[in-house]
Amino acid sequence: MSSMGSMSMVFTTAHNTPLYSGAWTPTSTGAYAGTCIFLIVLAILSRLLQAWRHTLEQKFHDRAMKRRYVVVRGEQEGEQDGDQLSGESEAAKEKLEQQAILTSRGLDEKVRIITAHSRSKETTPWRISTDVPRACVYTLQAGLGYLLMLAVMTLNVGYFLSVLAGLFVGELAIGRYASPVEDHH
Repeated sequence: MSSMGSMSMVFTTAHNTPLYSGAWTPTSTGAYAGTCIFLIVLAILSRLLQAWRHTLEQKFHDRAMKRRYVVVRGEQEGEQDGDQLSGESEAAKEKLEQQAILTSRGLDEKVRIITAHSRSKETTPWRISTDVPRACVYTLQAGLGYLLMLAVMTLNVGYFLSVLAGLFVGELAIGRYASPVEDHH
C-alpha cells in the first residue's frame, strides 16, 4: 500500500502549503501573501513571453518574406540587351526597365530584386538567427507554464486563484499582442 504523505487530494486553504520544495513553505500570512504575489507575477510573465514569442514569430516571418535575391540576367558574352528581351512581351520589358537597380556603375537593367511571396504555411529554411531564439523563448515559455502547473497541482486555493489572477491581468494588459490561437499551459 502506497502512502501519499501530506499531499492533499482536495482543494485546501492552508497557508503553509509548500511551493516547489519543502524549503519554500510559507510560515506566516505575509509569507503566504508574498508567495501568491509571486505566482501572480509569474503568470503575468507567462503571458508576456507568449506575446513576445508571437511578436518574434511575426518579425521572423516578415524578415523571411522580405529577404531579397539578386538575379543577374544576360551575363553571357556576346549577348545584347535587345536579344535577351526579344522573346518577352512589351509589358514584361517595361516592368523590367522599371525595376532597374541603381549601382555604383549607374543604372543597371540586368539586375532585378525579387521578394519571396508568402504561401500558406510554407516552411522557411533553418537559420541559426531565427531558430535558436525561437527555441529559447519557447523553452522559457514552457518552463513557466510547467511552474504554474505545479503551483496549481498543490491544490491550494490561494495559489490556484493567484495563477488565474495573473493570467487574467496578463491577458488584459498584453493579450492583444499575443496570437489568438496558442497553447495554454
